[in-house]
Amino acid sequence: MKLDILAFGAHPDDIELAASGTLLYHQGLGQKIGVVDLSKGELGTRGSAELRMQEAEKAAKILGLSVRENLGVADGFFEIDQTNLMKVVEMIRKYRPEVVFANAVSDRHPDHGRGASLVSRACFLSGLVNADTNQEPWRPKAVYNYIQDRGLTPHFVIDITEYWSKKMESIMAYSSQFYDPNSKEPDSPISSKEFKDFLEARAREHGRMIGVEFGEGFTIERPIGVTNVLDLI
Repeated sequence: MKLDILAFGAHPDDIELAASGTLLYHQGLGQKIGVVDLSKGELGTRGSAELRMQEAEKAAKILGLSVRENLGVADGFFEIDQTNLMKVVEMIRKYRPEVVFANAVSDRHPDHGRGASLVSRACFLSGLVNADTNQEPWRPKAVYNYIQDRGLTPHFVIDITEYWSKKMESIMAYSSQFYDPNSKEPDSPISSKEFKDFLEARAREHGRMIGVEFGEGFTIERPIGVTNVLDLI
């Protein structure tokens, strides 16, 4: 199956939190979208790896993903080594995306920046004939990094106003991770009652940058080319 966009996240829920509105927008244009989670999030403060896999499947259905896979790399401990690079290369060659989304280049959680670097390097390697995986080489046109906890300045913003409610529905599929007044599990940086307010504030901030209600921002590795300067928000 060939995809238009393949989004990678270090943990289940990374993509829902930071880029699901953009995936929904492009799916609405008739494009095929997929997700690859690097780890199962087994070191997370709340829930379990098994529960998070169930929640990821539920979120995938809400988002209408064409595919979702998990590479099973070690949460918190994965390195940018040949084994993990080639696991990502295999996914890129399998789905041949035009564009890849990856974690924030720098963030509170060290897995995010490391995951971003892992995916970026794998995208380059995937285009090399002699990086052998018994698959045809494929290099995406671009890698875009979504913005997570840290308030990085976006290089471009997607209007997700129409998809805000569906984005939040996909996030809340991970019910083990977020605020529950009846939960007996330890608190985490995303389990407070105020975290949803933060998500909305961030989306409104990004939206305001381009004159819409809600937006999702991305950073880029290289300048984006356009064919028509009038075809911009």
